[in-house]
Amino acid sequence: MTDALELDALWEDFHRAVNMTSQELAAWLRVSDADETTEPLPDQAGPPTGQHVLAILQKRRTDLTDADVRVMYEVVDTVAEQTDPENEPAAEDSDRRHRLMTIGHDPLKP
Repeated sequence: MTDALELDALWEDFHRAVNMTSQELAAWLRVSDADETTEPLPDQAGPPTGQHVLAILQKRRTDLTDADVRVMYEVVDTVAEQTDPENEPAAEDSDRRHRLMTIGHDPLKP
């Protein structure tokens, strides 16, 4: 696992990148996975990374596992790459926005 200072920085970066609350993310994962005829069970909605982000949001920093840390780095890197100020998604870029929202980042949220 990473050292305490690195983990503190990652924790802050992760919570800056993930700008949706756990309730918002859980609702989005359910909506994004639902189709015309079925809706997944709440704890099975969304992709594995989205489910893992949701689990991390419900943890304390001291309860993080090595797998949590890997996902946190992945999310921070993905959000940084996808939200480059020169390449910020417009409101019309709903596919990109929806992909980011599955990992807890809504680019249109202030």
